[in-house]
Amino acid sequence: MSAAIDPITLAVLAGRMEQIADEMDATLFRAAFNPIIAEAHDASHGFYHAATGDTLVQGKSGLPIFVGVMAFAVKAVIDKAAEAGDLADGDIYIFNDAHLGGTHLSDMRLVRPYFRDGKLFCYLASVGHWHDVGGAVPGNYNPSATEAFQEAFVLPPVKLARCGVIQQDIIDILLRNTRLPQSAMGDLNGQLGALDLGVKRLDELLDEYGAETVSAALDALGDRAETLMRSELSGLPDGRWEAVDYLDNDGITDKALPIKVALEITGDRMVLDFEGTAPVTAGPVNIAYPTAVATAYVAIKHIFPDLPANAGVMRPIDVRVPDGSLLSAEFPAPVGGYTETILRMIDVIFSAASQAAPDRVVANAYGTINALSIAGKRANGQRWVMFSFYGGGHGGSSESDGLNHGNAPISTATIPPMEILEAAYPVMFRQWALRPDSAGAGAHRGGLGATYEIEVLEENAEAFLFGERGRFAPQGVQGGGTGAMNVFHYEQADGWKTPPLASKMLGIKLTKGQAVRLYTPGGGGYGAASDRDASAVARDVALGYLTPDKATELYGPAWKEVVA
Repeated sequence: MSAAIDPITLAVLAGRMEQIADEMDATLFRAAFNPIIAEAHDASHGFYHAATGDTLVQGKSGLPIFVGVMAFAVKAVIDKAAEAGDLADGDIYIFNDAHLGGTHLSDMRLVRPYFRDGKLFCYLASVGHWHDVGGAVPGNYNPSATEAFQEAFVLPPVKLARCGVIQQDIIDILLRNTRLPQSAMGDLNGQLGALDLGVKRLDELLDEYGAETVSAALDALGDRAETLMRSELSGLPDGRWEAVDYLDNDGITDKALPIKVALEITGDRMVLDFEGTAPVTAGPVNIAYPTAVATAYVAIKHIFPDLPANAGVMRPIDVRVPDGSLLSAEFPAPVGGYTETILRMIDVIFSAASQAAPDRVVANAYGTINALSIAGKRANGQRWVMFSFYGGGHGGSSESDGLNHGNAPISTATIPPMEILEAAYPVMFRQWALRPDSAGAGAHRGGLGATYEIEVLEENAEAFLFGERGRFAPQGVQGGGTGAMNVFHYEQADGWKTPPLASKMLGIKLTKGQAVRLYTPGGGGYGAASDRDASAVARDVALGYLTPDKATELYGPAWKEVVA
């Protein structure tokens, strides 16, 4: 049993441990070769329980979705080590199997046991989105994949290092299964460096405070998070509220796919039941069970933002995911487009929660990362793969309008800057701008989506799009209006075209001077449009956010009498 710990020491240790995880994040961001990690910060680091794998501490700069899924990833390593019976100080496991560790195959996980005085104390882990991990489509977002093998190279948990000695054979296999080996090697070295730093900083911390005191702090932080969560739930009304929303299609069959949730609160407990969600699909919008649980955690953290980021938050919450649904897909079902599905999960949780606690939630954000890959070969024969994601409008809230051109609410990542993308790849952005008339109307309107137009500068290239919200608009809450839907165009010799499946397409052939164009969705509105102040409407018109005709259509003519 861990020793008791006083509140001041607990606060100091909590800050110190978060700082270590933050420093691990920063180390990888500065060292990574690919912009998805270096610029967009699609990565995360943390400490995990030695027996259960539960999240103990996570850095604040990484993706929140990794808080939950990395607990499953570490548990997979714990089980593998127990089966083999050869866990040792200096071991490092590596894998990308999304059905064990959540998310998708682009996310490479490194898990390292941390020993103190010969005894396992905890695990350290690093996860980062590698630029390319083989598969049929550069960048790995294959909208037509029907099994995981068509998405990427699948690596189960294996030892990258044994007792501190790197296994070169594993690195050789990894580098042979990527179109961009230099990028992969750079990212791998960055992750190894972050783990080394974590070990060094933990050594310093335990030297100063002792293993027993630090262990007590970790236990206390989890217990405190649980207590706070129960208190928050007790302050909400008991009841059951439902919501449903839809994915456009699975990339194979043009059929809408429902994601449904029933949110139930009883005293200091909550149930999130996803019965009624569509079954496993042929295409890659499935997610594995660990990802579904982690997504519920992200939504809960948005609704209760002051709670700490550890596993204690989820102890009073029962996440029920039906077997055979697209939220509990089993290997080798494709899961490459997991981002689109978890965004819709968050949307329906918010919509259900808005009926119980309207002041705590925002309307739906734009609901798609628009994973767009453009790839080809340079004149010298060198391969290039530009993979990025793109912003849109966030939902309005009880306090304010939604954020214009933000990143998806599954992450704290940033959208890679245009200058970085143009410097790294043979492309030119003809346009990168806010999208007028895209915000959902409301007392507090949604945020604006964006317009991106990207021209190819090499002789030939190929584009691949994996998006959503091309058929079902982001929803408002409390009477708010819907945001504009996603629109994608690509240029051909005979003009501009649109994908048959609205938001997904592969194999778009482009020649020099041709372009692709994205109109990303706006966020849903909060509250009735009739309650919006006329001066706010006039200001939006003056700023170009609303055209005059659209302003009158949505809000009536009163704004015309206001001098913005």
